[in-house]
Amino acid sequence: MIASGVRGWAIVLVAWILLPQSGFTQTPSPLQEWQYSSGIELQRLYEPHIPQWKVVLGAGAEAKPLYDGAQPYRLQAGPVISIRYSDIAFASTGEGVGINALRGANYRMGLAAGYDLGRRVSDDENHLHGLPDIRRAPVFKAFGSYVLSKDFPLVVRGDVRQSIGRGPDGMIGDVGAYMPIPGSSEHFALFAGPSITIASRKYLNKRFGVTASQSLTSGIASYRPRAGVTAAGLGVSTTAFITDRLMLNADAAMDWLLPDARGSPLIQRTAQPALAISVAYMW
Repeated sequence: MIASGVRGWAIVLVAWILLPQSGFTQTPSPLQEWQYSSGIELQRLYEPHIPQWKVVLGAGAEAKPLYDGAQPYRLQAGPVISIRYSDIAFASTGEGVGINALRGANYRMGLAAGYDLGRRVSDDENHLHGLPDIRRAPVFKAFGSYVLSKDFPLVVRGDVRQSIGRGPDGMIGDVGAYMPIPGSSEHFALFAGPSITIASRKYLNKRFGVTASQSLTSGIASYRPRAGVTAAGLGVSTTAFITDRLMLNADAAMDWLLPDARGSPLIQRTAQPALAISVAYMW
């Protein structure tokens, strides 16, 4: 049943693979990490002869919290860009700039570089007053993914990210899975899946911690989280094909902050929804 359904709209997956997702940076977001590259892992299974170049350009917008745990939201708009050379190298507004160092019919492993927007106190003076800014910083990422089979295209994906310089600092990673959902057609594709986020103590203390000196300055209770699983989430990605080359894409996700993060006095909202939409044209 699953096998016949997947084969029936494999052409949809091939087209959907070409569309860059709506996220704009590698900064933490309720959007799941797999949503920045969803479909790419299925490329070799459904498109054996990969074109040398793929270029997709468009525009999009994303609504997400100002920072992890924030009540206020930010609406961010910008270009959607995806340039891919075979299945070797890529430059994308969602994935960053990277290379698939190891690749096969149902797996890929590689390295990428992106950036983190950090956190500015001026964005939410009422709750962050007296705390230092978290500066913008480049982020380097190692990633890997595996597709179970063409008949059961469940994609399992993981990554580890490390910022460089005076930014978020520490390490953070995600483990997730997603697959095509039955009901898609030649003009509509739907993917969904969960993920969990794991972070080092250093990273969590930078994002959610309050030192004793910061507590004196801000009046916020001191807090020192431990390393561990910091969030669990669920994402849904859809694409509607207006023409063979023009596509609308929408990504929705919800992240739930878990004890080590949600125990922070900085947290205003433990359930973090996000929505991103884009329109793009493929050459």
